[in-house]
Amino acid sequence: MSFQAYLDTIESKTGLTPRELLTLLHERGLSEPPVRAGAIIDWLNEEYGLGRGHAMAIVHVVKNGPTISEKRVGTDGTHRDESTELWLDGKDHRPH
Repeated sequence: MSFQAYLDTIESKTGLTPRELLTLLHERGLSEPPVRAGAIIDWLNEEYGLGRGHAMAIVHVVKNGPTISEKRVGTDGTHRDESTELWLDGKDHRPH
C-alpha cells in the first residue's frame, strides 16, 4: 500500500481528513515536540480504532510534515507513491 493510500484509508475509517486529525492532535497537545508516538497511537486507537500501521502514518506526518522520501516515488508495485508530497486535505479533493 502506498503512503498516500494509508492516509486515504485513515480518512475512510475515521471520516476525517489527515489535516483534520492533525488539528485535533495539535489541540490535544500531542503534536508538540518531543512528539511521542505512543501517545498518538493510543489516542488514534481509542478514539477511532486505528491500528498501529495507520497510526504510524499519522505520526510520520506529525514529525516530518507532508513529505516522504523520494525512494517511495516512481517505483513499481502497490507501494508506489505518485509524489514526495502527501495530500492531507481529503481524497475527494485531491487534484488529479
